[in-house]
Amino acid sequence: MRITAVQGDITAQEVDAVVNAANRAMRGGGGVDGAIHRAGGPAVLEDCRRRFPNGLATGEAGWTTAGDLPARWVIHVVGPNRNRGETDRNLLTSCYANALAVADEIGATSVAFPLVSAGSYGWPREDAILAAVETLRGTPTQVGDACIVAFGADAYDAVRRLVGA
Repeated sequence: MRITAVQGDITAQEVDAVVNAANRAMRGGGGVDGAIHRAGGPAVLEDCRRRFPNGLATGEAGWTTAGDLPARWVIHVVGPNRNRGETDRNLLTSCYANALAVADEIGATSVAFPLVSAGSYGWPREDAILAAVETLRGTPTQVGDACIVAFGADAYDAVRRLVGA
């Protein structure tokens, strides 16, 4: 798999699937989650309600339509909220591994990932980047292209240093 760093808006990525850093309720929220729901329109929330009536557990992944996004699908993952005591790194890495499994299930070969849990959930950015890159590199998948989308210049530089692209 080719892993690249991208600076910008995850909702603008022209890939098969974008990964959403969702909350357990799967009903929209702040940060990446809110941006994806706003840009994708009501179809994303409607599909979340239909497919995930009880939400998703931390570390799990599932997909919905992408609505008005340029992508075909949204793969929702629920990252650990470090600010609320969820400090098991395996929960974070399982987000990436489970997202790749879902991508394989739906036939997505290009996927855009945010830095799961590195925003309001309080995971240290450097470790969040390392967890993402290690898991993407170490998980067997049919995904050929994965990009890690960083919103700010500092985060982008840190991702770029680690992935070498």
